[in-house]
Amino acid sequence: MSAIYVLNGPNLNMLGVREPELYGTDTLEDAREGCARVAAELGHELRFEQSNAEFQLIDWLHDAYRDRAGVVLNPAGLSFRSVPLLDAIKILSMPIVEVHITNIHARDAAHRDSLMSTVTDAVIAGAGIFGYELGIRALDRMLARQAQPV
Repeated sequence: MSAIYVLNGPNLNMLGVREPELYGTDTLEDAREGCARVAAELGHELRFEQSNAEFQLIDWLHDAYRDRAGVVLNPAGLSFRSVPLLDAIKILSMPIVEVHITNIHARDAAHRDSLMSTVTDAVIAGAGIFGYELGIRALDRMLARQAQPV
């Protein structure tokens, strides 16, 4: 059983309340439940976290490095300007999948280009909270490929 971290950035604790016309009415708890179901189905231990503090996300990425865990990350608003978060991602030795609830590529210029996408292994955008489940499934395949002997 390998560990998967699902890490969520600022304001995602307000899903279902914050701009429902953009993000929908599903909550972060709904996302966590879907992630727990898929992780269990695939035989992974899940750590699901959310913080409004950049330093906390960085600390959790350091934990993921030490635990040799794959990561599904929704950096939220930190996607577009956080060099410290970008640097923490570069430390990881296991795959990382970036998830966005909305299709950031179809949004305004300030929300279109994620710095994190330059170093993540995959990006899922615009699938709503189902994107988290897709992220775990993609990560599972990446981890399985990485575990295969050469």
